[in-house]
Amino acid sequence: MKFTTKLVTAAAMLAFAGAALAQKGETVKIAWIDPLSGLMAPVGNNQVRSFQFFGEKFSGAGNPAGVKFEIIALDNKLSPAESLNQLKAAIDQGVRYITQGNGSSVAGALIDAVAKHNERNPGKEIIYLNHSAVDPDFTNSKCNYWHFRFDADTSMKMEAITTFMKDQKDIKSVYLLNQNYSHGHQVAKFAKELIALKRPDVKIVGEDLHPLAQVRDFAPYIAKIKASGADTVITGNWGSDLALLVKAANEGGYNGKFYTYYTGVSGTPTALGQTSAGRVFQVSYNHYNMGGDMGKWQAEYKAKFKDDFYTGSVIHIYKALGEAMAKAKSTDPVKVAAALEGLKFKSYNGDVEMRKTDHQMQQPLFLTVWQKTDKKFPYSPENTGMTLALVKEFPSYVSSTPTSCQMKRP
Repeated sequence: MKFTTKLVTAAAMLAFAGAALAQKGETVKIAWIDPLSGLMAPVGNNQVRSFQFFGEKFSGAGNPAGVKFEIIALDNKLSPAESLNQLKAAIDQGVRYITQGNGSSVAGALIDAVAKHNERNPGKEIIYLNHSAVDPDFTNSKCNYWHFRFDADTSMKMEAITTFMKDQKDIKSVYLLNQNYSHGHQVAKFAKELIALKRPDVKIVGEDLHPLAQVRDFAPYIAKIKASGADTVITGNWGSDLALLVKAANEGGYNGKFYTYYTGVSGTPTALGQTSAGRVFQVSYNHYNMGGDMGKWQAEYKAKFKDDFYTGSVIHIYKALGEAMAKAKSTDPVKVAAALEGLKFKSYNGDVEMRKTDHQMQQPLFLTVWQKTDKKFPYSPENTGMTLALVKEFPSYVSSTPTSCQMKRP
C-alpha cells in the first residue's frame, strides 16, 4: 500500500514538473503587422529589426518559460484594410500572437477583428500585443480582453507634458498641429483640456489637422504657426510627418518650442540638426541615455544595423510574455492572457504593471530635450552629435490616468 502511494505521488510530481516545463523549447510565432512600404517604411523597418533582435535576446534561456520567439513580418502599408488581410494570413499560418503599433486607425480595426475571431473560434484565440498605438479609447470605451498595450497612451503622455509646462512661465500661446486620425484628435483634445486646467492663462492660438503620411511640404503650416504668434507647438506627429515638420520649421525660421511624442523616431533627429537645440522636447517611457542594460543593447543594435533602437515597448512585450508563459505554464493564449492581467515586473525603466482593469501598462515617463551630446548624455542618434537629454522623470503614479473600461472577460 505504501509502495503504491509512493508511486502515485512520484507520478504526480513528475506530471507537475512536466506541465511546468511543457512550453520549454517551444517556438512562439508573433505576427508583426506594420508598414514596410510608403513614407512610414523607415519606422517599420527599424521596428521589425527591433522585434527580431530582441526576439533572439529573450528566447530560450533569455526568458523564464524557456520558449523561443519567431517574428513573421507582414507589411500592412499603414492601411486598416490591408492589416485585416495580413491578420487573416497570420491566422492561416497558425499564429496565435500578433503585434502592431503604427497607426491607431489600424489598431482599432485589429482590436475589433481579433475580438470577433476569438468569439467565433474557441480554442484558436489570438492575443494582440500593442506596442505603440496610443489612442486612450483602446483602454477605455473600446477596451477588450484580448488587447494589451505596452506603450503609455496619449492621455498619460499629455498629463506628463502639461505637468511640466505648468511651471514654464515663458509659455503663453500654443498651436496644436496633429495628424488627422484618432491619435492626432486625442492629442489635441487632451492638450486643450489639461492646459485649461493647469494653465488657464495660456491661449490656444491655432489648431490644424493634416492627412497622415501624405504631406511632403509643411511650409504652409509653419507659415500659419508663425502668423498666429504661437511660442509653442504641441504635436503627436511621428515618422515623416514629424521629420518634415521640424525641417520646415528650421527652414522657415520658426524659433518656438515643440513638445512632441516621437522626436527620437527614424529621420527626425537628422531633420532637427543642431539648430533645434533646446527647443524640442519629447515625452516617452524611455530615452536614449538610460544606461544599464538599455545602453548595452542600444550600442549592440547600432553596431549591427547602423541604426538606432527606440521602441522600448518591444522589450516590455518579450519580458511580459516570458513571465506570463512561465506563470501559466503554457503558451496557450487563453492561459497567457489570464497571466498577463495584473502582471508586475522590473524593466529597464523601472517597476511596471499591466493594469488588470484595462490592460494598460503603468510605467514611469521621461521628458527629454534636444541638445548637444556631453559626458552625461553621450548617445547620438543618427550620428548627429546631438541627443535627447533627460529633463524630468514622472513616476507611474503621476503619469497614470483613470479608466472607464468595463472589461468583458471570457
